[in-house]
Amino acid sequence: MMKHICKNVRSILLLIITLLVPSHCFISNVRTKEWKTTERNAVKIDGYDDAFQIIDECAISGKPSDKLYDAVRFVDKNAIKIYPDLENKQELWKTAYGSWKLQLATGGGKFTAFKPVPIFAFAMIDEENFGNGIGWNEQNIILSLLGPHDFNEKRRQMLISIDIFCLFGSSVTNFVPGFLAKGIGLGKRPSDFKSSGQRPPAFTFIGASDNALIARGGTGGIAIWTRLQGDIRPTAYGTA
Repeated sequence: MMKHICKNVRSILLLIITLLVPSHCFISNVRTKEWKTTERNAVKIDGYDDAFQIIDECAISGKPSDKLYDAVRFVDKNAIKIYPDLENKQELWKTAYGSWKLQLATGGGKFTAFKPVPIFAFAMIDEENFGNGIGWNEQNIILSLLGPHDFNEKRRQMLISIDIFCLFGSSVTNFVPGFLAKGIGLGKRPSDFKSSGQRPPAFTFIGASDNALIARGGTGGIAIWTRLQGDIRPTAYGTA
């Protein structure tokens, strides 16, 4: 029973927000500088612009269209042509830097329809950490996690860890119950998961623009975020 509870807790914290994850709650190394977005360094094959126009529009509005899944699948299936070398993949990674609001998700690998996410869920990527959490809105974050990431450029895959657990912008890591810490993998590294025969928390980038971020989680579900204008770190992780 406890194992089942931990599994559900982890699913809720790491996947309901579509692979939300990580930790390291606003310590001095989380910098509050201005985000610098980059141009999409992608090889724009025939159909790319049309596909991303659909994706951008749905990401901004939070409303899926009948053409959205096919647009995402087009980018996904042609990723080797769109991001053919490490330079392209590095620019994709840099474009993903920033604060994001989760808008749409399929919910799992077997589903082909995107649905609006009914809660405010965010993700944040900077040079050192990946953070995520849930709240009422940008100004009122309830739960936030933050931690170091490891980006495998060849696979366009980010491995993530959870080091700090925050409630209302303050770290409560030292007070997290043992069963919950174990259930979400608090403090564990990808190598720890692998040594125990488990897959570490990760997701694979499908595409990114100044407006949208698309990624696939470990269960095969696909999520789409829209870029937030402000830096969510001070609210989610406290102030320096």
